[in-house]
Amino acid sequence: TGMLANLLIEAGASPTVIVGSIMKDFGSNYVPDTSDLFVVEACEYKAHILELSPDVLVITNLEWDHTDYFPSLAAVQESFKKVVAKVPPEGVVVTNPSHPNIAPVLIATRARVVDYTQEAARDLQLPGTFNVENARAAASAARAVLPGLSDEVIERALTGFQGTWRRFEYKGKTEKGAFVYDDYAHHPTAIRETLKALRARSERAIYVAFHPHLYSRTRDLFEDFATAFAGADKVFIAPSYAAREKNDGPVSSEKLAERIRAHGVDARAASFEEIEEAFRSEPAEGDAVMTMGAGDIYKVADKLVRKT
Repeated sequence: TGMLANLLIEAGASPTVIVGSIMKDFGSNYVPDTSDLFVVEACEYKAHILELSPDVLVITNLEWDHTDYFPSLAAVQESFKKVVAKVPPEGVVVTNPSHPNIAPVLIATRARVVDYTQEAARDLQLPGTFNVENARAAASAARAVLPGLSDEVIERALTGFQGTWRRFEYKGKTEKGAFVYDDYAHHPTAIRETLKALRARSERAIYVAFHPHLYSRTRDLFEDFATAFAGADKVFIAPSYAAREKNDGPVSSEKLAERIRAHGVDARAASFEEIEEAFRSEPAEGDAVMTMGAGDIYKVADKLVRKT
């Protein structure tokens, strides 16, 4: 969403923008303006997305998540079918129509479907194949809104985009010289892809502190979480961030760490204080440290670099 906003602003289209994180290019998650273009990052939780009536709908991915509300992937897909059906016949759905989880929801559309995988991939400041795919989706959506948009403007806007807060954010270095990153990833797929991107950037040891977000998500996606950390050398699992839930007991940071170890990755449960101490003392110069999760684990990253 941030990439699309940057692209439309670069093109002079003057959109109003609301996204879920602080965009570094604008220093805010909200950009007011005067045109009739409105760009919003929507959430599927509790079917909030159905409160919107999009003319252009961008679906970058579709997986089972928010498991406290959606009992299955099929339930998520049913919700997406409803929002796809809301796009008017003259509108556009921008997505990857070949994705096995997305293809079934497109039967509900009355609008034109644009395959963003046909858009050229570009070299970005931001790491990871997921960002390359996001850029392709942003370019396709912008072309749908501004048919005369030039490749030059798209290239300039996407390659210049600086990213958003807590999305593979480089924080600085520890006192020993280890690189510190922070990322909002809280779903197994996001964790896996983020660590792939970090591994591509770092040939040294990778240390990860993961803050599970919601007992229900950790429980329902437990085996996926257990295999998601294959790209790390050492993993610390913090106590779950409860948010809106009460601890119902079946999963714990200790159990998740144990299961991760069963898949060959060094992992243990630890408090924030223990993680901070370990990250100050263990990672050597040139190693990479990453805090991950949708809770407040980023505070550990902030403390690690505060005095450097």
